[in-house]
Amino acid sequence: MIYFDTLSFGKIRSSISYKSLITAILILAVAAALSACGSKEKKAGQTLARVDGEEITMLQLNEELQRANVQRNQQEQANKQLLESLIDRQLIIAEAVRNKIDRTPEVMQAIARSKTQIITQAYLQGILAKVARPTKAEIEEYYLNHPDFFAKRKQFAMTSIIISTSDFSDELKSAITAAKSLNTILAWMNERKLPYKSGQLTRTSTDLPPELSTKLINLPKGNLFVVNEGANTMLIAVVSIKDYPLTAIDAAPQIEQYLTKKKAKEVVDIEIAHLRSLAKIEYLNASAPAATGDKVSARELSPPETKSADAAAAGR
Repeated sequence: MIYFDTLSFGKIRSSISYKSLITAILILAVAAALSACGSKEKKAGQTLARVDGEEITMLQLNEELQRANVQRNQQEQANKQLLESLIDRQLIIAEAVRNKIDRTPEVMQAIARSKTQIITQAYLQGILAKVARPTKAEIEEYYLNHPDFFAKRKQFAMTSIIISTSDFSDELKSAITAAKSLNTILAWMNERKLPYKSGQLTRTSTDLPPELSTKLINLPKGNLFVVNEGANTMLIAVVSIKDYPLTAIDAAPQIEQYLTKKKAKEVVDIEIAHLRSLAKIEYLNASAPAATGDKVSARELSPPETKSADAAAAGR
């Protein structure tokens, strides 16, 4: 039995409270104010509406259209709807300010954080705009140097059982160690009326960390391995492994995207190192990081982001 602590099968859920909604609206107001900096003069006809003296402009409407990705044949109707939404938003902002919600610590902190992120992103975009796209030679070299991701890619068909981690008892661990197959474990769990969900998974050696792919290839067919996902635990058995090569032509877009991100990260790292060299940084109530020399991030060692059609269909 093999244990793994992480494997990206989970989903993220989120909920929005009323206060979070107000915070988001106020943050949008900050973003609009920042984008309007340096453009105080208004062209004739630019103002579309006034809400208690506050202007709603064509620039704001065009930005909303762009964010909504509205098709050209739908713009007339969308213009009306988005203008009304902008008016509603201005009404909410004004009421929130009257109630001094914008002065609460939570909202002030969120607005400051948003402002910082907007300015940082704008600065980095100027730097990243100069990053050259990967050349054809660079893409081909990456393809040839990573056969396990592409030319010699494997596809793993797996059966999974998902249980609550609280049910993953020592007794069950012993049963898994002694079991000869996943069916044996299913029978054991059914006898004890232990709740679970079963399903099928398909992953390729490109989707998985290299060390995990190597272990799965060498794992006898039917043997179980365990993946801990916090609240849930997965018991997985490899059913079959087959060759699933990806041609250089099909892999090229994925490799280009990966190499572009990698180049972007390198450029940003260089810029930050340069800025640090010019600045005086003092650690007061915190410890300075230990010098560790050149660091290689896990992201740099990971393959390009790919997902098999079967994995996508499984919603994983």
